[in-house]
Amino acid sequence: VQLVESGGGLVQPGGSLRLSCAASGLTFSRYFMSWYRQAPGKARELVAEISNDGGSTNYADSVKGRFTISRDNANNVVYLQMNSLKHEDTAVYRCKTYRPGFDDYWGQGTQVTVSS
Repeated sequence: VQLVESGGGLVQPGGSLRLSCAASGLTFSRYFMSWYRQAPGKARELVAEISNDGGSTNYADSVKGRFTISRDNANNVVYLQMNSLKHEDTAVYRCKTYRPGFDDYWGQGTQVTVSS
């Protein structure tokens, strides 16, 4: 199983980024997917999660109304659209799989830096 994130970078406050996580080696449509982030010196935080069919999503309070998680099961990709970015959104963002009875898999992460 391989998860590869992309789309991170440097953005000014108020800007937008879209992260992608491309999955391979698994039956993608059977897995819930999540985005986590971790800033230096801080605990890892669940940012958003989406059900296997995309019909259900959940967000951390800190990103509600600004971030949107979505997925494309035909192409094995999960996205995180991030709008109105703030300094405190600076972190390494990683995607993760979840399926009951199966191992969790993590991507290597992509850096998001919000700075003027």
